[in-house]
Order: sequence, then C-alpha cells, then structure tokens
Amino acid sequence: MQIILKEDIIGLGYKNEIVDVKPGYGRNYLIPSGKGVIASPSAKKILAENLRQQAHKIEAQKAAAQKRAAQLEGVEVKVEAKVSSTGVLYGSVNAGIVAEELAKKGIEVDRKIITMHDIKNVGEYEATVHFFKDVEVKIPVIVVAEGVKEAPAAEETPAAVEEAPVEEDFDEEDIPTAE
Repeated sequence: MQIILKEDIIGLGYKNEIVDVKPGYGRNYLIPSGKGVIASPSAKKILAENLRQQAHKIEAQKAAAQKRAAQLEGVEVKVEAKVSSTGVLYGSVNAGIVAEELAKKGIEVDRKIITMHDIKNVGEYEATVHFFKDVEVKIPVIVVAEGVKEAPAAEETPAAVEEAPVEEDFDEEDIPTAE
C-alpha cells in the first residue's frame, strides 16, 4: 500500500514522500492519526504541484537545517551515570538524556530527532541527529562512571611505587586448622 506522509516519521520517511507500507499499518495507524493519506493518482498530482510551489520554501528549510547541523560539528556529549561494580549502568542513557546534555551546552535539539540505541554500559557510542532529509550529524556520546576522575597522565604517576613485601615462604604448620 502506498501512502503519502504528512509528517516526518523516523525509520519510515519524510514529509511529502510516497512510501510503501503494510496495509494494516497504513489503515490502522498512519491514516487515522493524520500522519499520511492514501497515494491515489489524484493525490500524487496534488503532491507534485504542491512540491513545485514549495521548492523555494524547502530550500530555505534545508539551509536552516544545515546551519543548525554546523553548530553540532565537533560537539561531544559526556554523560556521567551510576554504574555497578561490573560496569553496567543502573538504567540507561537514551536520546532524552543526550538532548538534555546538549541543552546544557546551549544547543536546543528535540529528542525525537535523535536516533541511537539505549546505552547500558560505560564506553564510547554514537548518536545521530536528523535535521532534514539529507542533513544529519553524528555526535560522539561518552558514558563514564559517576564520580570517577579520569586516570592521570603517564607523567603524573609516581616513578617508584612501593609495594608491601609478600611472604613467599610458609609452612603448612602456619595454616590454622579447625580441629
């Protein structure tokens, strides 16, 4: 079944695109919720005429999206989270948390245009921000344990680390037994 989308749906398509969907998804979700209409021959002609008339407006939207994407170039998101002793997070880091961290840096991004897998371990990951059809930016997301300082550089470590002497010689007599 072909549907003309009336708004952007990440993973399916963008506004004013004709997409193929399963009939149940189209009839039961997209059309009743106003997110799409059936792509009949007359609807396709109307769409083509509207796109022709809106070409200038679409170019302006794309330019604005590229400007916003340029703000995110080189931006890195660092998230501190509570971590168990095995390195697994209590909860997860998702698009909403990444959007909050970007807002703290003065960059407002809607969480709905950020795609990523939920992060459940400490490490380095990547999130994608979709501004427009062909305009997207990949942002590195670094998840670290809460309250842990970064390891000191090699120059800062002490040259001589004293270790406690280890007794290597012991007799079986020295081991207490339960008698």
